[in-house]
Amino acid sequence: MQAKFPKATCTPTIDSVTIDVQPEQLEKTLSGLKNDPELDFGLLLDVTAIDYLKYPQSKETRFYVVYTIRSWKKNMLVQVRTPVPDPESGIPTATHLWESANWGERETYDQYGIHFIGHPDLRRILNHWQFEGHPLRKDYDIYKGQVCYDSDPMEKEIKARLATKGIDELTMKDINTEIMFLNIGPSHPATHGAIRILTALDGETVIANVNEVGYLHRGFEKTAENRTYNQIIPLTDRLNYCSSLMNNVAFVKAVESWLGVEITERAKFMRVILSEFYRALDHLVCLAALFVDMGGLTNYWYLYNEKEAAYDLISRLCGARLTSSFTRVGGMYRDFYEGWEADLENQLRGIEKGVNDSLALVAKNRIVHDRSQGVCCLPGDRALAYGFTGPNLRASGVPFDLRKDNPYYNYDAFDFSVPVGTNGDIYDRIMVRFEEIFQSISIVRQAMKMIPKGPVNVADPHVCLPPKDQVYSNIEGLAGHFKLVFEGVRTPPGEWYDSFEAANGELGFHFVSDGSGQPYKCKVRPPCFYTMGGFHEMVEGEMIADTVINLSSINIIGGELDR
Repeated sequence: MQAKFPKATCTPTIDSVTIDVQPEQLEKTLSGLKNDPELDFGLLLDVTAIDYLKYPQSKETRFYVVYTIRSWKKNMLVQVRTPVPDPESGIPTATHLWESANWGERETYDQYGIHFIGHPDLRRILNHWQFEGHPLRKDYDIYKGQVCYDSDPMEKEIKARLATKGIDELTMKDINTEIMFLNIGPSHPATHGAIRILTALDGETVIANVNEVGYLHRGFEKTAENRTYNQIIPLTDRLNYCSSLMNNVAFVKAVESWLGVEITERAKFMRVILSEFYRALDHLVCLAALFVDMGGLTNYWYLYNEKEAAYDLISRLCGARLTSSFTRVGGMYRDFYEGWEADLENQLRGIEKGVNDSLALVAKNRIVHDRSQGVCCLPGDRALAYGFTGPNLRASGVPFDLRKDNPYYNYDAFDFSVPVGTNGDIYDRIMVRFEEIFQSISIVRQAMKMIPKGPVNVADPHVCLPPKDQVYSNIEGLAGHFKLVFEGVRTPPGEWYDSFEAANGELGFHFVSDGSGQPYKCKVRPPCFYTMGGFHEMVEGEMIADTVINLSSINIIGGELDR
């Protein structure tokens, strides 16, 4: 990598390479990473910034922007860092290289106030358009209250989108052109969350679309800066609440990767079993909601009834239904309860029956095929350009899955297939998820047979709480318990990125550590955010009714989208 970019500084990290470049070399470096056939970094995963104002080790420049990019074919990951001497002057945009940079750079501008020269639509995206200041800056007053009351008409944005289609003000005034603006959401049952979809219609055909998100913004990343690593775990439940435990696993996996902690074999199998079980549950919710939007209510009961039944198992396991908080850095909250195998197998059989009953209604249903085949297509190259991952990317024909391409937790020992679509339409997104449910059930059953006995937490007093008998019987155990609870697990100073194949795609965490028990920075790479960034291209030219179904097919989860 150093030979390709002699003017940059290339540093290997856990499973990636960090490339430090000056702003004048940024565009050339990013272009080389994407367009060099030997590198082929075609998937821009995330864009963020770092404010070093209060970092213990002083930096010459306060702000840095970081691009996280993946070469999915070659299983390589790089993070390109560049200093930003003046946020107002900014740095060059990367939107001409990857469409995913559009929303990624908008978020960085919104949260840190860094401008991107040449960006086509640089405006706030998570915070209200009247919001003052940039909340992820270290000098932002978190106790400062603001009242934002006016809704953004987004008239300017929708007209700009129309202009890209060759429709200007003169065209709209033509008596033969009837353009109607229709607003869907944010308070609308069809959006499955607080998302605003503004469309320009010619009859019932969408000719332009712009979207507004941020209605569920809870300040996850700012809150995480003031919590220990284990205290953040309950916050991750609220990202994708349809598969909450997968967020728990992804988060602690990222922290453990930097600590160099190898969890026990039993803990690995527990995480696999629970992750795949939750993947199936997440897909059940997605498909159930989609068929309701299509008018197939019976499918909803076949699918969602099994999701509802699974809550009994989940509540017995971790004491809660929707949110789990079941992992800990270094292992798990506790072991499986006695008799869990029979309960889990009963749930798996129920899911299989519900899915098969639903498939019997839709697999050869002409109405379903007409409503979904060839509708809202997005080919593989465009899906990659927008940063799609997970089942939405695989439905577009790109066979990328972190469990296969960058295996962890013994996934290379399991026999399973990665379902891949061909057209990237709604039908492919439906059928890929159906098949992934069966594959996840297969993995769970294999793992249930292979899971070993043993502890579920590592025997490291610097990472895991000591056993209760030690806490109650000797001063060392009591002091260790006290320090871990109040100070948290201390991570070495540095920066890293780690990811996990969640139900909706690559869920990544970008950390900056100052050596304390709290992250200096914790940035989430949410699959939904970048998927929503490509929504407009999928629906333009389609019917307004198809727009609603397409939103269901990409499975946008508001808590993960807005954080």
